[in-house]
Amino acid sequence: MKLRGNKIEWNGKEYIYSDTKEPTIKGFFNRKCGKCGKARTNQGHDACLGTLPGVMNACCGHGDKEDAYVQFLDNFVISGKEAIIILDILKKYKEE
Repeated sequence: MKLRGNKIEWNGKEYIYSDTKEPTIKGFFNRKCGKCGKARTNQGHDACLGTLPGVMNACCGHGDKEDAYVQFLDNFVISGKEAIIILDILKKYKEE
């Protein structure tokens, strides 16, 4: 099981990170992505995405394509592999 690309486990009481044994509830916000190794931006975005045009929320999936999603400003959501395609397009648009 993973959380933001980091391996986690249930210790009988709570979910913890497998490598440090730190409770996920305490380290979630400051933990780097388990896939790219980057911390969140100051605005709380996935570092590999940053701020995307027309997007309210998004997640890269942290190595699991099925966990990726894009929520647009009108609340429409695309998830999974289709979200990865949209994220790639939006990142290219943002760079121009």
